[in-house]
Amino acid sequence: MPIVSMKDLLESGVHFGHRTQKWNPYMEPYIFAARNDIHIIDLQQTVAALEEAYQVIRDQIASGGSILFVGTKRQAQDIIKTHAEKVGMPYVIGRWLGGTVTN
Repeated sequence: MPIVSMKDLLESGVHFGHRTQKWNPYMEPYIFAARNDIHIIDLQQTVAALEEAYQVIRDQIASGGSILFVGTKRQAQDIIKTHAEKVGMPYVIGRWLGGTVTN
């Protein structure tokens, strides 16, 4: 059973991408169509990618690893902090400093 359904994603508006004039060509394989100058994201690929990400995270946690939660946009900060603290994982909600992970 999928962790999230296409119906849930549709109802949440996840399929709405950026305006067709402001897009990144690297996203082309994930674009299903364009409607009214808005790209429509391929939700079949989205569901598959979410399932794969879930498996990686689950395996990482099961082996004693950590997951870094990152949410630097104002509207994401509270939820990132709340859920990271809830599961005891590190998080970044302020400005991302280059080299935070690599240095």
